[in-house]
Amino acid sequence: MNSLSSDERLPLYQRLRDQLAEHIANNRWPAGTAIPTEAALAAEYGLSIGTVRKAIDQLVSESLLERQQGRGTFVRRPQFLSSLFRFFRFQDADGVRQVPESRILSNEALTAPREVSQALALEPDAQVIRLLRLRLLSGQPLLVEEIWLPLEPFAAILDHDLNAQGPLLYPIYESLCGQVIAAADETLTAEAVSEVHARLLRVEAGSPVVMIERLARNYAGHPLEWRRSWGHARHFRYSVEIR
Repeated sequence: MNSLSSDERLPLYQRLRDQLAEHIANNRWPAGTAIPTEAALAAEYGLSIGTVRKAIDQLVSESLLERQQGRGTFVRRPQFLSSLFRFFRFQDADGVRQVPESRILSNEALTAPREVSQALALEPDAQVIRLLRLRLLSGQPLLVEEIWLPLEPFAAILDHDLNAQGPLLYPIYESLCGQVIAAADETLTAEAVSEVHARLLRVEAGSPVVMIERLARNYAGHPLEWRRSWGHARHFRYSVEIR
């Protein structure tokens, strides 16, 4: 029988919730797969069905798990592509939504700048990976991105040609490094583009751009990626459904 390892001052269901979240983050149950039944978990941890159900209910409310009628409870795989289209309009001449091409311009390990170590909750001067990426549509640059990752869990990407892996990074993180992005917080601001980013976007320095800052976490809530994306203001849109 397994025991719960978190703070004994917490309610049992909360301790079980934390334990299950850690298991999910460590890929005991990969994204898209079913977790054990409530009865099996109750037996594994020596808890009541009610306590197990309350822990699972919390994970469902946090969108880490999802219940599928007649099939069981599954580790939810977030869909982050919609975020890109929520803020930017990327379409072809016929108005069909397009996924921009991804071009990694640099992939290097270095000492984390202070703001990066703070964002990723790392020790000062920790080693990190910096990716510089350009997103293009029909050969025209639309977004330039600086992406920062802690070195240890993502070291494998330094040995791969990421441009040969496809336009989306999160499946690469999962397949090469076993790291799954489960949630992210995004902040949107408008600013004048720097000279370096202006050259990549082929606009004049100081032109208006929209910047999206994203902090992405694993299922246990630990920061895995900090990125900043700068895009042409003319492509910007904001879409939200209000009910």
